[in-house]
Amino acid sequence: MRKKLLFMPIVAALLAVVLSGCEPLMVFNPKGPNAETLSNTILLSIATMVVVLAVVYILLINMLVKYRAGKSSADYEPPHEAGNHKLEIIWTVIPILIVAFLAVVTIQTTKDVESKPEGYGDKEALVVYASSSDWKWHFSYPEQGIETVNYAHIPTDRPIEFRLYSFGTITSFWVPQLAGQKYAMSDMLTTIHLAADEPGDYWGRNSNFNGEGFEAMQFNITAESQEDFDQWATDVKAKEPKLTEETFNKLIKSSVVGLQSFSSTHLEFSKPPMNHDDMMDADKYTEYKKGSSDPDDSEVDHDMEDMEDAK
Repeated sequence: MRKKLLFMPIVAALLAVVLSGCEPLMVFNPKGPNAETLSNTILLSIATMVVVLAVVYILLINMLVKYRAGKSSADYEPPHEAGNHKLEIIWTVIPILIVAFLAVVTIQTTKDVESKPEGYGDKEALVVYASSSDWKWHFSYPEQGIETVNYAHIPTDRPIEFRLYSFGTITSFWVPQLAGQKYAMSDMLTTIHLAADEPGDYWGRNSNFNGEGFEAMQFNITAESQEDFDQWATDVKAKEPKLTEETFNKLIKSSVVGLQSFSSTHLEFSKPPMNHDDMMDADKYTEYKKGSSDPDDSEVDHDMEDMEDAK
């Protein structure tokens, strides 16, 4: 007994050390409204599953005890019992209600996190283009005219709109304490909304396995006051070199790189893709193509022409 009592604190200490390093646990320490919504949804789902499991195990134990082997003779046959329609209806309806409940919660959560964070409706969002390449992240600030690699700064108490796309394989943008995950693709723009309620450094990464450099696709987001953010952007604009097309092409072809800053963005010579809704609008797509000179878009042009003919 004494050995068991001595062993339990050791096990608890080992579990604490292991779990403290588990990245997914960051989702339960949200620092923004959208992340908090996701965290609450996960906890609600876990609680629902725990209740279901508890009921199942209680029923199982009851059945094992009630119908365990007795002292009856070997040739004993229990009396035949017909099915119970009420019980059959109950154990059919209950799972349907559980699934329906979780479906409604999930749909509402998805709706909430796919829009500007709650409480920030009257504030203008800061737009940041987050593009990925093998294996790094590029953060372009069109309003400030600057760009960073593998790190970003955002102001607190302001909605942030990250517009995502990729120069290579499909990646997934994930900052556990600020938002959920969203795919970045090469031919379409996706958007993820978030906000930071308090200053701090928030770890992010590509959560979609995409090759040998996958582990290196990590980045840091620093949330700070609007004044500190403006000062940081001013310093980068004044002190860092411009990002030329030649430099950017070399950067794209590089594998793993460190933190970098530039006083201009690649958006000046490399136009981001359209989002899906705009791609389905023939007028917007035509206007977009007027400003694009990518020869690889010819196949897409034919697809759009076929779609217009079909209309």
